Amino acid sequence: MNVVAVTSCPSGVAHTYMAAESIERAFKDAGHNIKVETQGSIGIENRISQEEIKKADYVILTKDIAIKDEERFQGKTIVRVSVADAIKKADAIVKKLEQHYASNKK
Repeated sequence: MNVVAVTSCPSGVAHTYMAAESIERAFKDAGHNIKVETQGSIGIENRISQEEIKKADYVILTKDIAIKDEERFQGKTIVRVSVADAIKKADAIVKKLEQHYASNKK
């Protein structure tokens, strides 16, 4: 499964990066490809390319604050999660997307 994600929080500091790290670790540990872009207080880091978006099965966006340039994900399956869930429930997010992916491949 190929996934891209964008994390951002209202203050744009610690939680943005904690969410990115948690999501990335959970998907990689489960054997999936993932790239995480952060939109923090210092701007956009690790920007997701159009090619990566094209290959993505899912786009995960945190919903605590508006994501910059969100229109680039139009037409993709978007999953919105809170920053807190991205940090605390990343493994559950992986399992839910795996189930959805498997059911769509039948």
